Amino acid sequence: MTQPIIRVKDVMHAGHCEVDGLMTVADALVCMREKDAHALIIKKRDENDEYGLVLVSDIAKKVLAPHRAPDRVNLYEIMSKPVLSVLPDMQVRYCARLFNQFGLTIAPVIDHDGRVLGMINYDDLVLRGLAL
Repeated sequence: MTQPIIRVKDVMHAGHCEVDGLMTVADALVCMREKDAHALIIKKRDENDEYGLVLVSDIAKKVLAPHRAPDRVNLYEIMSKPVLSVLPDMQVRYCARLFNQFGLTIAPVIDHDGRVLGMINYDDLVLRGLAL
């Protein structure tokens, strides 16, 4: 009996906010609380730009730990850019391999048209990808 093919789109989650890089960390935290988000996708400035990413851990390491004021730090100052993303049709086993090869813990799921559909992390891959 063959195993069913489970794809990233089957297990991804919507726990993110798409925001402008000029937004302050303080304002971004409000968005994150409202949407129960664990990641911020920094929007492209134009069609030739790339997405950025800010995780809760980035805020802890780059704002909280050095005691910087969240209302005086813009997201572009602490974001990672460009981000490695995955396609929604990728099989979860290949996504797990990609995470392992590049040391990722989370990635945006972006379709062929460049739209962010959601986020994928190890919890999704293991808890939902193996349990289906």
